Amino acid sequence: MKNIALLDCTLRDGGFINEWRFGRGDIVSLFERSVSAGIDLIEAGFLDEREVFDPDRTITPDSEGMDRLLKGLYHGNSKIFAMIDYGCCDISRIKDKKDSEIDGIRVMIKKKNRHEAIEFCRELKKKGYLVGAQPVSVTGYDDEEMMELVDEINDLDPFAMYIVDTYGLLDRKQLLHIFDLIDGRLKKGIKIGYHAHNNFQLAFSNSVALMETASDRDIIIDGSAYGMGKSAGNCPLELLTAYMNENKGSAYHTSQILEMIDTGIMKIYEKSPWGYQMQYFLCASNDCHPKYPQYLLKKKTLSVKQVDDILSGIEEKERLAFNQQYIEKLYVEYQKNNINDEESIRNLSSLLKEAGSILVLGPGPSIKREKERIRAYIEKEKPLVISINFLPGDFETDMLFISNSKRYMQLSSALEKRNGEKKLPVIATSNVTAVKDDFDYNVDYSGLIDESFEIPDNSLPMFLRLLLKTGVKDAALAGFDGYIAERGRNYSDPGMEYEFAADYAIKLNSYTGNIISDVRKKMSVSFVTGSQYDR
Repeated sequence: MKNIALLDCTLRDGGFINEWRFGRGDIVSLFERSVSAGIDLIEAGFLDEREVFDPDRTITPDSEGMDRLLKGLYHGNSKIFAMIDYGCCDISRIKDKKDSEIDGIRVMIKKKNRHEAIEFCRELKKKGYLVGAQPVSVTGYDDEEMMELVDEINDLDPFAMYIVDTYGLLDRKQLLHIFDLIDGRLKKGIKIGYHAHNNFQLAFSNSVALMETASDRDIIIDGSAYGMGKSAGNCPLELLTAYMNENKGSAYHTSQILEMIDTGIMKIYEKSPWGYQMQYFLCASNDCHPKYPQYLLKKKTLSVKQVDDILSGIEEKERLAFNQQYIEKLYVEYQKNNINDEESIRNLSSLLKEAGSILVLGPGPSIKREKERIRAYIEKEKPLVISINFLPGDFETDMLFISNSKRYMQLSSALEKRNGEKKLPVIATSNVTAVKDDFDYNVDYSGLIDESFEIPDNSLPMFLRLLLKTGVKDAALAGFDGYIAERGRNYSDPGMEYEFAADYAIKLNSYTGNIISDVRKKMSVSFVTGSQYDR
């Protein structure tokens, strides 16, 4: 009959959430609770030579640092492990097992350097450690490659070989297929471990499926308190202990895990929640690195369907390692829906020439703070009022410029009626698709963006380029304040905030200020409200 062991990776994988800064008191408490719960293996943290020792963090530069964290703590019947991402901690930084608090070391093995990583595992074995061979992203191996890897690991003869589902891509059928491949070829004395992520909410059900396999292979299932871990999180340890007690006759003290959650984990979760989220579903369903959907969603220019469309076009070789330049190129190419906009430009030129005075409204805080000044300007100049990617509550607008698909979807119902019964005319760039009727004016997106800048589709520069195309000679701006490096304070409506706005404040201000300076060589641009762009 196979033996099923549980491994608690809270202090290691959970550290991705809080940069491993649990605090000395909670490190001790979480460790001791896990020991008291009867958890078979406890992973106390990372070994990474790029770090400096900090008693409040569970990532240390060498095995000596981990020993300092664990010194004097009761281990009970638990085996204590640390993890090394191969290449991040030289073998010279690892003491012999006989001189260490650590029983074993798990090594992250990436496909590109797996041969060297396995040799590193061999050196750890020589030092006396139990070694866990952890080939990450097992979905990146085909069956033949997996068999070759198993042969190399057989030669290593480690404590365990793991199925590491780095991005939470596996369903039950896929997981059991990989398990059967490994189980049929791996030496009988080597355990098979499973490390799940919860992108598809399958971490627990997959773990149960593995526990219930007919194989007599000893297995290890990873979990963390409350599922704390990278991206969508891990399999919740409290679910595993409860299941093992109910179905396998185990005697884990689940109450101790619940105490871990209550006293140490929830305060972290409240600040930085993890778990199933749409972005993690998108990365799993498109078999790609989680930073890809994060990057696209942070732009707040795309609908979820458009994000999904872009992710589905990522080349196989680029899927599992994040490449910002590559995804930005895909984003721009996707947005480019080249059209012949000559008629729209011609019609806009006639309309704007007839209007004479133009006031462009942006969503900065000054749109409310200085609304009386704006009203006075409108009363005096009687301009044609055009808002950009938003509808201001305090002013009637004559037209709306839309260059952002997500903003458009949020505004689409309000656009059905505006200015009483009169439908608000819309100028839309070609990357935006109308919900119902065609837009009044369609202009080419690719002709208005600047691909040389990190944020190529900043809306104000785009609209100013459009005004130049239509021959406008004079425009006033209000509500374009410029950015400050503080989230939640760049827009009159905090719900409009872009996550990158504060991060890129200086760059955005400099870039937009330069654009306005260049535009002023061809047309007059004045500011009704205060702005960092007004030089």
